[in-house]
Amino acid sequence: QVQLEESGGGSVQAGESLRLTCISSGYFSRVKCMGWFRQAPGKEREGVAAIPYSGDNSYYADSVKGRFTISQYNANTWLLQMNNLKPEDTGMYYCAADPRLCALRLNSADFTYWGQGTQVTVSS
Repeated sequence: QVQLEESGGGSVQAGESLRLTCISSGYFSRVKCMGWFRQAPGKEREGVAAIPYSGDNSYYADSVKGRFTISQYNANTWLLQMNNLKPEDTGMYYCAADPRLCALRLNSADFTYWGQGTQVTVSS
C-alpha cells in the first residue's frame, strides 16, 4: 500500500503564493505517476497537474498553466508551487499517485492512491 499526506494549504489573498507538499510512505517504489487534483464546494474533482516519477514531462489544466508548477522534490515527495492565486483556485487539494505510466490526461480514474486533502482558500 501507498499512503499520501498533503501539507501547505492555507488562506491567502489573491495574487499571493502557496506551496503544497505531498509525502508518501509505503511501497512508493511502485509509483510511476504523481498528480494534484482539487475540488471546490459543490463541484466535481478536477485535475490540476501531473508528472511522471523521475520525469520532466509535466502537464497542467489550462486554468493553471503559467501559474502552477508541479515538481518532484525527492524520492517520495512532490510539490505544487502555486503563484498568482485567484479566488477560483479555492478548494480542497489532493495529491494522487498511480503505479501505471502517466496517461497524459488529468483524470481521477487514472490514479489509485489519494491523500486526505489540504484546504486552499483565496480571497479577493
